Amino acid sequence: MKIVAVTSCPVGIAHTYMAAANLKKAAESKGITIKIETQGAQGPENVITDADIAQADAAIIASDVSIRDSDRFDSLPTLECGVQEAVKDANGIIEEVMEAIS
Repeated sequence: MKIVAVTSCPVGIAHTYMAAANLKKAAESKGITIKIETQGAQGPENVITDADIAQADAAIIASDVSIRDSDRFDSLPTLECGVQEAVKDANGIIEEVMEAIS
C-alpha cells in the first residue's frame, strides 16, 4: 500500500513538519509506504509527482489552510483533516485510510 500526503499549517514552521513526521512514523509502523509533501514557510518540499499519484492507493491532506494544487489528488480516495489531528493522532488517520480503501 502506498499513500501520498500533504501537510501544511498557517505559519508553516512547526506543525507542518511535526504532522509529516508523525504520519511517516505511523505509516512505517504499519508497513505502508508514504510520501509526504510539506507546504511550509519554505515552500513545497518533497513534492509529490504525477508518478507518485499514479502509484498511490490514497491521499491524506492534513492542513488548516488551502494547499497548492489540491486537484491533483482528485483521482484518489482522499482523507482531509486538520494539521493538529495529524500531529496528535497520526495512527488514527493512517488506520482510517487503511480501513477506507480495504
